[in-house]
Amino acid sequence: MALYGVIADLHGNLEALAAALAVLDARGVRRLACLGDVVGYNADPDECAQALRERGAAAIAGNHDLIGLGRLDLRRCSNKARYSLERTRRALSRETRDYLGALPPHRVLEDGVVLVHGGVRDVQQYMTTPGLVAQNAAFLREDFPGARLCFFGHSHEQRVYQVDGESVLEIPLQEKIVLRRERLYFVNPGSVDAARKREHKLAECAILDTGAWSIEFLRVRYDAASAEVKAVVFGYRIGPWRDRLYRFQRRLRQAASRLRLSPP
Repeated sequence: MALYGVIADLHGNLEALAAALAVLDARGVRRLACLGDVVGYNADPDECAQALRERGAAAIAGNHDLIGLGRLDLRRCSNKARYSLERTRRALSRETRDYLGALPPHRVLEDGVVLVHGGVRDVQQYMTTPGLVAQNAAFLREDFPGARLCFFGHSHEQRVYQVDGESVLEIPLQEKIVLRRERLYFVNPGSVDAARKREHKLAECAILDTGAWSIEFLRVRYDAASAEVKAVVFGYRIGPWRDRLYRFQRRLRQAASRLRLSPP
């Protein structure tokens, strides 16, 4: 039985990560689990990876980590993500590459707690509907028998889904939620990086108490302005002309694909 700080989607935002770690430290949380996307979008990928290494975080690889290493391609990326990840590929130190390259696609913590990034079998899947959660619950039962709780990231929103057989219920978000031990849950702790969020610029994370079998959701302010300035200065933000170029290239690829698939 222990307290775990659960974080996801850091995306190279050191200011947000520092704020999240500070609030977890203040709550006495010493164990850290990271659901991936250590890099991408922001200017401090090496520093974020180093912080996780120093804390001995139980981390897994996200799609941005794999793309940053060249293990996944850029085809499913938005223009903003593509541009920042092309920059990330050039910026990563050898030490960070080695660290990210050794991260597993998933982990199992104590008491049947599973960590994934996107879907259970697809690192780039967004689990954003009860139907997709039900599909992944079936995958989880097959791949991780006995699992009772699955933490996932990728979609950047704090969410709790309760699974009972084939039924999936999204639980209204509260600061603290006590889980039922006979049920299966899918929980998203939110995103540490808030650069893409419009409604707030808060670093999100969660605390798992395996003794009380509860989840506590946290949001904390960070120096978002400094993080954004660094991202612009160090070339992680796409400009309008490059954005147009990427859109044009995408249309060309789509047109070429349609031509290949059309009957003679």
